[in-house]
Amino acid sequence: MKKYALITGASGGIGQAVANNLAAKGYHLYLHYHKNKKSISELIDKLGQYSGEYIPIQSDLADPIGYKTVCSHIFSLDAIIHCGGNSQSGLLIDLHQEEAESLLNVHVLSPLMLTKELLPKLISKRAGNIIVVTSIWGQTGAACEVAYSAVKGAQIAFVKALSKEVALNGIRVNAIAPGAIETPMMAGYTKNEVEQISEEIPMGRLGHPEEIAKAVTFLLSEESSYITGQILGVNGGWYI
Repeated sequence: MKKYALITGASGGIGQAVANNLAAKGYHLYLHYHKNKKSISELIDKLGQYSGEYIPIQSDLADPIGYKTVCSHIFSLDAIIHCGGNSQSGLLIDLHQEEAESLLNVHVLSPLMLTKELLPKLISKRAGNIIVVTSIWGQTGAACEVAYSAVKGAQIAFVKALSKEVALNGIRVNAIAPGAIETPMMAGYTKNEVEQISEEIPMGRLGHPEEIAKAVTFLLSEESSYITGQILGVNGGWYI
């Protein structure tokens, strides 16, 4: 039986790794992206070796109604993986309202409303998975990333609450909280800063996108059939 998964933020480092893993497992994919059409085109070319259906969907989830565009392209569905996101750093006192609204829309409002719209497709099957890729900062908070930490914390609350609401419908809801991962989001850090971060991590290195993708694959599998409402930290021991 065909299985379909929606991946938001599929053009990012983690999103691409998740897409590659799921395609290899036989999933057909809806691949959401915002601006990076080239990255999505290259990803679809790469996934061609697996002979699945890979459907690109362009939408700006910073737009309060951007989620509707995504939902309009979704037909059969078995899993939702929320990977979309953008970071913001700086002192809270310097935060602009437009930045705060963008963070809230991308990380909280759009995932919430997108899930609400698509949930009936999972409920009708009495099976399905919803996974949110959140952040270590949603668990413990970070100075100079207060707004980002706040929206990531909201994602964690969303996962815990929704998991209780849909458990009897056969739907599992979990989150993965990555630590520092080698993705373009780390591009703003200098080499010295990356080295300092690595020294703080017990395993002594940054994580790889593929390591997050493997965690997603596990949470989608029957091997995790009794796991729901959980936040899986994949951070090299940086936060326990």
